[in-house]
Amino acid sequence: APAPPPARHLFSDPAEVEALRRSLLAWYDRCKRDLPWRALAAAEPDADRRGYAVWVSEIMLQQTQVATVIDYYTRWMQKWPTLQALAEASLEEVNELWAGLGYYSRGKRLQEAARKVVSELAGQMPRTAEELQKLLPGVGRYTAGAIASISYGQATGVVDGNVIRVLCRLRCVGADSSSPAVIDWLWDMANVLVDRSRPGDFNQALMELGATVCVPKSPLCGECPVKQHCQAWRRKLFGKAPPVPDVEDCDVGDCPLCPPATEPWDSSLGVTNFPRKAAKKPPRAMRTATCVLERRGCHGAPEYLIVQRPSSGLLAGLWEFPSVPLAQDLQEEKEREELADHLQAWMGRPMAAKGLQFIGEVIHIFSHIHQTYVVYSLHLDGDVTLDPALSPSRWVTEDEFHASAVSTAMKKV
Repeated sequence: APAPPPARHLFSDPAEVEALRRSLLAWYDRCKRDLPWRALAAAEPDADRRGYAVWVSEIMLQQTQVATVIDYYTRWMQKWPTLQALAEASLEEVNELWAGLGYYSRGKRLQEAARKVVSELAGQMPRTAEELQKLLPGVGRYTAGAIASISYGQATGVVDGNVIRVLCRLRCVGADSSSPAVIDWLWDMANVLVDRSRPGDFNQALMELGATVCVPKSPLCGECPVKQHCQAWRRKLFGKAPPVPDVEDCDVGDCPLCPPATEPWDSSLGVTNFPRKAAKKPPRAMRTATCVLERRGCHGAPEYLIVQRPSSGLLAGLWEFPSVPLAQDLQEEKEREELADHLQAWMGRPMAAKGLQFIGEVIHIFSHIHQTYVVYSLHLDGDVTLDPALSPSRWVTEDEFHASAVSTAMKKV
């Protein structure tokens, strides 16, 4: 078994823990941002409606900026103010509202979980982090902790990207912060720190600190309400290892939370020495040929053909222009031929590759994919009969296209 980290990496002094709680909560009461999900949760007397309001916000906020989420959240809660309303919605409606937020499976799982609460749990949300994570699809350890602490007052910690950064700096955790072992230690720290009387406010305060003060680059250490408890700030202040025992005295190689010997403290980085992560794998490159098929509609306005993606996998259930994946390093002529063959299957008639007009390339970066769309257009005369055995398809005007459940990438196209 690995050696446990020295106590100085952890929060082992009850007096210090209590002082940190008081300082952080006082700062939060003064400085917290006015966000719609906070206002809604604070004003909602019904625990389940409050839980739903927090749940929606936490799912939307995963890997999405707060500024982007505000408008989506407001429209969502106006359309589906309760779990019961969301459970009655169609997946198409959910995808339409979610379009542009990314990670579309999150919206789908949110609705699946709402239906489960209504149909299997008598409309009542689970009240603890353990039950939330166990019973609701799409609810992981962090989301469960956030809902349980904010909505139901459970004294359980949370660990998200902001909390990881704050805790790693507070205790000079220099080991790979994405490794399961370090994540477990950070969860232990969060559970020790959480305020027992105001767990939801404390967790939000910790996340707020990471989002507004203890930011990745150029942190505002002078404004930090808990800097006196921060080992990284002390290290920066001393400029070298302090004369009293500290985390820098740990034996590198024996301590599971110290920086590796190959990556020692860099004085030029200060507190931004922490956290540390293993290098990310570069996203894999993919190319897709996409055709914007256009016809003149019955009222004279142009219409465009969109088709629905499969119900699982990337961008599941969303609509797109007819597209076909391409092998890397194909010549342009071969790309045209592959797209023409794909369109021929849709329309059931010969399709000349030379009729496709090359428009350009659109690059869209997913979290793990560097996607290039090779865009062509084709104007059609007269009506076209599409094979009903293939994926669902429909003709839409430009306005209808933008109102449909289409991805940001297709809007770029």
